[in-house]
Amino acid sequence: MEVSRVRALRGPNLWSHHTSVEAIVACSPDEQSIRDLPSFEARLRLRFPSISPLQPSGHDDSVPMAHVLELAALGLQAQAGCRVTFSRTTATLEPSIYQVVVEYSEEAVGKLALELARQLCTAAQDDTPFDLEAALTQLRDLDEDVRLGPSTGAIVDAAVARNIPFRRLTEGSLVMFGWGSRQRRIQAAEIDSTGAIAETIAQDKELTKKLLHAAGVPVPLGRVVEDPDDAWAAAMEIGLPVVIKPKDGNQGKGVTVNVTTREQLDAGFAAASEFRDDVMVERYLPGNDFRLLVIGNKLIAAARRDPPQVVGDGVNSVRQLVDQVNLDPRRGHGHSTSLTKIRFDDIALASLAKQGYQADSVPPAGQRVILRNNANLSTGGSATDVTDDVHPEVAQRAIAAAHMVGLDICGVDLVCDGVLKPIEEQNGGIVEVNAAPGLRMHLSPSFGKGRAVGEAIVSTMFADGDDGRIPVVAVTGTNGKTTTVRLIAHLLAASGLRTGMTNTDGVYIEGRRIDSGDCSGPRSARNVLMHPDVDAAVFETARGGMLREGLAFDRCKVAVVTNIGSGDHLGLNYITTLEDLAVLKRVIVQNVADSGEAVLNAADPIVAGMAHNCRGSVTFFAADLHHPVMSTHRAQGNRVVYVDGGVLYAAHGKTVQQVPLSEVPITRNGTVGFQVENVMASVAAAWAVGIDWDSICKGLKSFANESDNAPGRFNVFNYRGATVIADYGHNPDAILALVRAVDSMPAKRRSVVISGAGDRRDEDIRQQTEILGSAFDDVLLYQDQCQRGRADGEVVGLLRQGLVGASRTSHIDEINGEFVAIDTALARLGEGDLCLILIDQVDEALAHIAKRVAEG
Repeated sequence: MEVSRVRALRGPNLWSHHTSVEAIVACSPDEQSIRDLPSFEARLRLRFPSISPLQPSGHDDSVPMAHVLELAALGLQAQAGCRVTFSRTTATLEPSIYQVVVEYSEEAVGKLALELARQLCTAAQDDTPFDLEAALTQLRDLDEDVRLGPSTGAIVDAAVARNIPFRRLTEGSLVMFGWGSRQRRIQAAEIDSTGAIAETIAQDKELTKKLLHAAGVPVPLGRVVEDPDDAWAAAMEIGLPVVIKPKDGNQGKGVTVNVTTREQLDAGFAAASEFRDDVMVERYLPGNDFRLLVIGNKLIAAARRDPPQVVGDGVNSVRQLVDQVNLDPRRGHGHSTSLTKIRFDDIALASLAKQGYQADSVPPAGQRVILRNNANLSTGGSATDVTDDVHPEVAQRAIAAAHMVGLDICGVDLVCDGVLKPIEEQNGGIVEVNAAPGLRMHLSPSFGKGRAVGEAIVSTMFADGDDGRIPVVAVTGTNGKTTTVRLIAHLLAASGLRTGMTNTDGVYIEGRRIDSGDCSGPRSARNVLMHPDVDAAVFETARGGMLREGLAFDRCKVAVVTNIGSGDHLGLNYITTLEDLAVLKRVIVQNVADSGEAVLNAADPIVAGMAHNCRGSVTFFAADLHHPVMSTHRAQGNRVVYVDGGVLYAAHGKTVQQVPLSEVPITRNGTVGFQVENVMASVAAAWAVGIDWDSICKGLKSFANESDNAPGRFNVFNYRGATVIADYGHNPDAILALVRAVDSMPAKRRSVVISGAGDRRDEDIRQQTEILGSAFDDVLLYQDQCQRGRADGEVVGLLRQGLVGASRTSHIDEINGEFVAIDTALARLGEGDLCLILIDQVDEALAHIAKRVAEG
């Protein structure tokens, strides 16, 4: 079994809505059915007992090794704790070749699971060892390394619950919520509105205390010290016991509490100095350690934090007691679990020594032994939720502390006996104010109920009902995609929306191209969604990008399918039939939002059939209102767009809008049929977005079909009294539409310049010139740069075959080079002639033609 072309489908895709790993798997003849491999399944289950049944109950089909690989990759992830449920194996038309798709929750984990599954299958075949526990540990460790931590993960989960899209911007905890101009960002538990000054203040413990004291918030007295002697002098000024800690610190690092002797102070100064040069001494406040979480103007959660500790039983040593506590499944390493394992290190041993113990000492039954002076969860401490016990005045002091520093998400550290009464009555105080506080203790406290802190943070960023989304219009089809995308973007911009657009020409923001080349894939679309100056986005959604990575978005507002026709690029990437192509193209329709709209060509039966796959509403468009699909849809009170008597109509129930095609330059008074279809689709899409009709009409009037506005899409030039048309038409359906369009334009003699892309089927290449041979007098065949695996001259040879027996063509030339062919055709033109030039290098060819036209 060979596994190749492993792809990560990072969005909704051909197979499902799930993020998935897709691989091409080649099986040897004896792997076509595992029934031909004696004892294979028994050896497989010996190595992985919990693998799913290899086929549904009651079936007796042959099971290929590729299917076993699929189930193993899914099962290994599930056993490692990943939330995955979807997988699939599909046979291709190539014998023994399969497409295997397996869902992942983390991309790196999904790819590793596929490789480990391959190793498992090989081990079962060869009867060699496979260490299942090591494989699962490898998957768990990787999953812990790459997935979001509990704080960020809780915020992401809360956003997803509100239908707010998210994108992880780094391998760390920087996450973007929403799209375009409505996006917000977080870094762990810190949001983009958090000021750098506020964060700087929070890191400066001395300045924080001064500000809180000025606001009437009780704080422990103290000051910065220069050396151990100065620290001791400060302790004498304040009065023992004291706390010694780094001036700028976090997570309790370098903090020594309840210092009562010079020896303890010297050791504490050395510990603090390891983390910062600036060290503080402040009054020690006896009591419990509380963390109060303030979000916006509210106290959201509160927890009492207890230091890592064990309770003696009179039998086991301190070390043994710690080992027993660490067996708790809630305890792990780092921040991935609700509790952290207690560490036996120098700090723990020093804490034991102060209590008169060593690691091997056996404390009496019931004796509490403290392993650390601070109560942070990251050092093995525990947390008890006390949110419901917090006195209103305690809450107000915490909120005042957060506001005085300027933090919208703030962890306030309070030391006092309890939170049931005001701080001042207990001689307690706020000892620290923390930016980007950890949320773990509030999400999954050791005791008590967890709090919805993720939801509170999301509510701070997004008002009720705001999902952070901008309107996204996805456009696909065989022909007309680019023109439709450009026109929709133009209509949205005419309404005042700052619009981002991707197509085969590049990426555009507010009409300015920021990237060039074929940008019709998901990477370019994701870049537009990340741009802060975009209020709406229109994406040309090509088949290649959907196959490689899936969609760039989880849901779109509008999905437009222009046509399928006789298809294009058939035979590539296992898309071999029109039905295959339709299944792929309808992915955007399947992922329309519940409140969204699919805009479908009613005259194309394959496209019209996609209406059943749309969870939102459907607008049909077609030139003929009396088409059965159109008339039925309108009779049911749904939206339709059609043409009658040179006027475009958009009807919904009794409401009808009209636009004369004479006011739509791109249609040339309605004579260019395929442009009329593009206009209908674009108008329907803008209507679905909610653009007002005045803006739609204004946009239609101002969208001229020029090379700078719609390059390569029926661009018309006047050259010495002849008409020259440049177009990117590159498949039989496009060629047929162009022939129909130029038939309505008068001409003495008609010529065409054409090449062909080598990645089409032979019959598709021949069919193009079969169509042209009945419509043009002269045909200039040229070989371009787009041979795509074909031998030299092979494409031109196929084009010439299509002209055999042509009813009109009387002159055929073969020319090497696109620009040479263009110059040759232009030189032959006389007044009143017409020349259709099917360009390949769009920008360069248009510039070349424009230059020749300017030269006269």
